[in-house]
Amino acid sequence: MKNISKIVVASHNEGKVREIRDLLAPFGIETVSAGELGLAEPDETETTFAGNAELKARAAANASGLPALSDDSGLAVDALNGDPGIYAARWAEKPSCEGGGRDFDMAMWHVNDGIGENPDRRARFICALCLAYPNGEAYTYEGKVEGDIIWPPRGDKGFGYDPIFRAIGDSKTFAEIDPAEKHAKSHRADAFAKFLKDQFPDG
Repeated sequence: MKNISKIVVASHNEGKVREIRDLLAPFGIETVSAGELGLAEPDETETTFAGNAELKARAAANASGLPALSDDSGLAVDALNGDPGIYAARWAEKPSCEGGGRDFDMAMWHVNDGIGENPDRRARFICALCLAYPNGEAYTYEGKVEGDIIWPPRGDKGFGYDPIFRAIGDSKTFAEIDPAEKHAKSHRADAFAKFLKDQFPDG
């Protein structure tokens, strides 16, 4: 990893790309997103975060000829038996009759409605990062952050389900805190710390 000067962030999600770029910036690694390269988004056919992360990273590495780092993440809510889980983004997909695209305001309503009067609002964000090389090597790292679901949504600094997720010990949601503070404690930061420890063992 130390010899890598450029890496593909295997995502078309601008929020994820921005966070991963911020996390890689201190290491002087140039990043380009799959969207910027015009790479196709592979179908996420795996049943785990790790499986989907590896699928996306391998696809980007093979298509670009560059090392690729992919993130697959989602929100798991205890009262919903772990849903939306790996389908977190798909819960936000609008019907084709409405023009398609993703509506996370709608997805957050679905989460809150699903919890209903259940007093158990525990939840966690889970992230799997996979680094894949064009030669077929791949390394996967998983992280998470525990918290609970709050309602109504609060804040405009995050993306996805951030406005309804409050980490344990916090009074603000992920969408209310400064991005740098979120980067220090998020599920992505947890997975990234494991990635760095493995790929940069000497610091």
